[in-house]
Amino acid sequence: MWFTLAGSLFLLPIKKTLSLLLLMIALVWALYSGVLLGPGLAYLLVFAVLACLLWRYRSLSRFAAIAGECVLLLAAAALFVHLVPGFNNPKVLNQVIAGPHSAPFSMYFNLDKALIPFLLVAALPSLWRAKTGIKGHRWQWILLVLAIPALLLLAVALGGLRIEAHWPEWIGSFMLANVFFVSLAEEALFRGYLQQRVSQWLGNWPALLLVSVVFGLAHLPGGLLMVIFSLLAGLIYGLAWMLSGRLWVATLFHFGLNLCHLLLFTYPIYRA
Repeated sequence: MWFTLAGSLFLLPIKKTLSLLLLMIALVWALYSGVLLGPGLAYLLVFAVLACLLWRYRSLSRFAAIAGECVLLLAAAALFVHLVPGFNNPKVLNQVIAGPHSAPFSMYFNLDKALIPFLLVAALPSLWRAKTGIKGHRWQWILLVLAIPALLLLAVALGGLRIEAHWPEWIGSFMLANVFFVSLAEEALFRGYLQQRVSQWLGNWPALLLVSVVFGLAHLPGGLLMVIFSLLAGLIYGLAWMLSGRLWVATLFHFGLNLCHLLLFTYPIYRA
């Protein structure tokens, strides 16, 4: 089921019909396996109908287009914070420890969060690729790549992490979940939608700063250090989106930072 869902997400920007077919297969599978329950299915059906109506009537009524987009955004935000009942997200890692100085952590395969790009592309068709008016130069991309280890080393200097290499046996599950059910979902919401829309109103640089702050505050439950770290990471992801206009580029930077964090540093945080 999870590979089918990942395939659906991968194909969404290039083969929409095949993507939606794989999505339906994944959702039927989720119903059969108890991951998706009745209330969750009803929620998805309601907003699938709204997405179809928005696609059909967007050009006919500006008010309907704005209202429909706002409702789909709120629906995606509810999935992001796991407010929607009817999703029985399975815990695939339970208090595992990556290394001797890494804190234990658990990981879920989040069906609700993984569905965010489907709602947001209906709200904003340019979700996957947008014109930002900025073209990145080679030296800018080199600096942006180098910013990933630099940020992790900053976290070491602040005491939140420690250098610690590991290759856990569950890395395959981590990579699958982190690419499609974490990084892509978060980048679709924060960069593909929010930063794109805010940049249309305020310009690229104010949008980058504002959305990065919001992204940092979204990690407030992890503490002040996590907010700072996430804000700075958000600047990296936001720059990747701004220089490319492509959601997948921001997603790969997000995943690259998370993977580098797992492989070379204490994960998720340092434990004395």
